[in-house]
Order: sequence, then structure tokens, then C-alpha cells
Amino acid sequence: MPIYHSLGKIPHKRHTVFKNGKDRFYYEQLFGTVGFDGMSSLLYHVHRPTQVKALKKPKDVSPKIALEKNMRSLRLHGFKTTPAKDHLDARKAILVNSDCAIILAAPQAKSVDYFYKNADCDEMIFVHKGTGRLRSLLGTLDFKYGDYLIIPRGMIYTMEFDTTDNRLFIVESHRPIYTPKHYRNWFGQLLEHSPFCERDIRRPKKLETHDEQGDFIVKVKKQGMLYDFTYATHPFDVVGWDGYNYPYAFSIHDFEPITGRVHLPPPIHQTFETDAFVICSFVPRLYDYHPQAIPAPYNHSNIDADEVLYYVDGDFMSRNDIGPGHISLHPAGIPHGPHPGAMERSIGQKETNELAVMVDTFKPLMVTEEALKIDDEKYWKSWLE
Repeated sequence: MPIYHSLGKIPHKRHTVFKNGKDRFYYEQLFGTVGFDGMSSLLYHVHRPTQVKALKKPKDVSPKIALEKNMRSLRLHGFKTTPAKDHLDARKAILVNSDCAIILAAPQAKSVDYFYKNADCDEMIFVHKGTGRLRSLLGTLDFKYGDYLIIPRGMIYTMEFDTTDNRLFIVESHRPIYTPKHYRNWFGQLLEHSPFCERDIRRPKKLETHDEQGDFIVKVKKQGMLYDFTYATHPFDVVGWDGYNYPYAFSIHDFEPITGRVHLPPPIHQTFETDAFVICSFVPRLYDYHPQAIPAPYNHSNIDADEVLYYVDGDFMSRNDIGPGHISLHPAGIPHGPHPGAMERSIGQKETNELAVMVDTFKPLMVTEEALKIDDEKYWKSWLE
């Protein structure tokens, strides 16, 4: 998200001497992506951010694939995912390909005694249940129901929850996650017809600066392995930073839907994108207003993308027997459309109160063992009259 932001103390010029006034140096770190070509920030640390005291044997956290090749439409009952205390142990990958992993999590612990870094992937964490704080080395973000949290790869962070009943829908992306390019001008500013704008974006605040030495565990995920690094100094020792690369929050409730006289296709709901998949937000909105309009979506062929819908709340117009936390997968190669009766029910309706998150991937998704544990096994037959 290309918005310049700054917190704390920074020197007047980059790459110059910066001291705390007591002849003690601060240590500069360039934090960038896509080599030196992507978004970046410059951080200034109290201590060198490179002091590793111990490194444990890594743990394999790769998803266990049950169906490598799949053409069956699935409905998964997401709220049946087994909760776990730890917010990392709670993560259960359900659908994966070489570009992304779609994950469910029901963490119960309010806090943990370590920090986390995903060295491979940007993360999109959608908060379905729970409130709390995302604490990172670049500051704090409060979160609540309906928030998207976008965390660039390599950010050191931890999550704190206010309660034990929490539900998260997570997408890990091996490609950077951006706002849709068709809603941005050539400078990166969101355009007037965009369904959200920069003032809807919540940026980090309350920068923490810990001048502490000791044993600080940072769990680093890379290539399906989880490594425990013990650092000699607290990872949140940044006195200031500036740039474009940082975690941010956006609420699905701030997404302003685009409507028309007849049914408009899913790209109008697009919220985030990579070059390998898109994320869309379906929110309460007025229905199409042509006198002969059919508000329900038309049948369409999934030829180029697997479609995943995560149902958050409300009454989803095109589906029968769908509830909060349900997930549908419509794989590429076969058509799908409204359930029997859904098209007819939609005619003459004025509005919908549905709330859902959609992920369309351009490569086929593999189905994991965790997904089959919550699969109803009969969704693919649900279009029969």
C-alpha cells in the first residue's frame, strides 16, 4: 500500500550518523521487498538487529496434502476447525498451491511468549471473531471484527487477544499483496471511483521501543519450516522509521459497494490483489435496479481460477444452507451458479446483507487433510433439483 508513513525519531538524511545524544549510535536497517525495487522502510534500532544467541532444530509445519488434484466442489465448516491456545499452532492450512495458502485459525491464548516472522509470505489476516492488538516492530494496530490485517513478509510481530473466542481467516501469499491497480493512478493514489480510499487505511501507531538485553525468541517461518531464533536484544527496539513498507489494517465495513442496473461481475468487489490471486469483499448493498434485473449471479464457468468464498455473516443470496464460517471451493474447469431457487428468490429483492471474503486463485488449489476433516462431502450434489 504505497502511502508514506513515519513514526518516532529519524535523522534528517538517510544513511548518515544518528546518535541518541549520548554518543551512542542507532543502527539503520533497510526493510524492503522485491530486491531493491519494491516498497521499503528505513528502521533505526537501539541495538544491532543481528545478534543471534541460539538456534533450535526447525519444526516442519508444511501442510499435509490429501488431494493434489481436485475437481469436486467443496463446502467446509470452518467453525469446526479445532481451536488451539497458541496463535501459530491454531493455524490450519486447508487449501494451498505454490502461490498461496488459505488458513483457518481459532486461537485461544490471549498472548504468547515469543515473536513471529513469516520470511516467505505476505499475510492477510481477516478477523471474523475477536478483538485485540497486532504488535510489530513498526508499531501497534488495534483490530476487531471485520478487519483485514495486511502484514508484509519479514515483519516481526505478535498478536494479543482480549478474549479466548477468536476466529481468523488467513491467506499467506508468496507474492506481495497490493490494492487493485485498476483503482490506482500512476502515482499509486486510490482513484475517486475506488470502493475505499487512503483515509480508510489504519496505519501503525504507538511505536514500542524496548532497550532490553536477554533471551528473546523469534519464530521464523521459511520454506515450510519453523525456526526458533533466540536473539540477544528485544526485537521491538526501533526508535523511529519511515517509508512505505509496514503492516496496516482495513475494515471490510469501510468497503463501499459498487452497484448497477444489472448484475455486475466480481471484479467490482476486488479489495486486494497479487499477480497470482485476488481477494474480494462482498458487503451489504442495494440490489440491481433495472426493472427486469436478476440480482443473483448468473451461472458462469470457472475456467481460469479456483474460487473460494468464506462466508462471514448475513444471508448469502446465491446459496442455500450457508452459515457463518462456511467455506465453498468451486474449482476451475466446471461451471457453477446459484443454488436451485436462489435466482427466483432474488427477483424483486431490493438489498442484501451478506458479508463474505472471496479468494480467486489462478493456479489450482490442493486440498489438505485438515480440509477433509471439516468437509461435508455432499456439497457437489447440492445443485440437483
